[in-house]
Amino acid sequence: MPTCNESNISPARFLLAGIPGLEADGPWISIPFCSMYLIAIFGNSLILFVIKTQRNLHQPMYLFLSLLSVTDLGLSFSTLPTILSVFLFNTREIGIDVCLTQLFFIHTFSILESSVLVAMAFDRFVAIRHPLRYASILTSTRIGNIGLVIIIRVSGVHIPGVILLKRLPYSKIQPLSYSYCLHPDVMKMACADTTPSSFYGLFVVISTLGVDSVLIVLSYIMILQTVLSITSRQERLKALNTCVSHICVTLLFYTPLISLSMIHRFKKKALPESQIFLSYLQLLFPPVLNPIVYSMKTKEIRKRIMKIFQNYSTNKLQWGH
Repeated sequence: MPTCNESNISPARFLLAGIPGLEADGPWISIPFCSMYLIAIFGNSLILFVIKTQRNLHQPMYLFLSLLSVTDLGLSFSTLPTILSVFLFNTREIGIDVCLTQLFFIHTFSILESSVLVAMAFDRFVAIRHPLRYASILTSTRIGNIGLVIIIRVSGVHIPGVILLKRLPYSKIQPLSYSYCLHPDVMKMACADTTPSSFYGLFVVISTLGVDSVLIVLSYIMILQTVLSITSRQERLKALNTCVSHICVTLLFYTPLISLSMIHRFKKKALPESQIFLSYLQLLFPPVLNPIVYSMKTKEIRKRIMKIFQNYSTNKLQWGH
């Protein structure tokens, strides 16, 4: 806990960090970051455009996918301003109110992605277990209600956490560990007892990410039971193939998250660089790779995207002539 006295407490400001040892190479490091943000924004926007314009894609699976793309866009825009300001312009200072706002959106969209992955796992279970009743069970109204419950749940659990952090005293300048604000990082900068905030943060993690991961595992246990009961080997493979994209994006989301948690919990002497790398991986890779995975593994979306680019190339040639 930092030592503070009355002369240097509030208004708090934090110093965002780059990559240790590579501070002078910020403009060069910003190039891959900019590339990833462009891919994430373009890829997820393209997925949303394809689903919106194709009426045959207005089905539960694709509606959940569009919600995942919105979540990925929100996560990208939550980290983009400070990451680029640090690496591209070397602007590191951030006020506590702006920091807490960013913190709220980063954690909200992260948990929102986890919740959407649970909904998508349930969608795959219903599609495989009750294929004839699939459309009648997952109607547009029910999907809208599921989305609303997810948003209320996610935003509701993070508001008290931000309020607890806001009430803590901080010294005027405190260095953070990343180029964006995270709950544990800001909390350890406080000059007072952070036990309530720490326990609430643990409660949020267990009640959201912990519960969500268990629900996803249970969903796939039931999916496997259903698939194994199918007599035809070809039909079993076909059913499992519909889950490949979801399994990939779930692993992309949870693997860095679990690895980072294990390092924090058991590897007290782990290199700071490994924690920073996993943190960037956790926040940046899902928005970048999720649309790529679904574009490659989902035939309908792949065909529509190829048609868009073919039409663009044809129009360009016509204009050229």
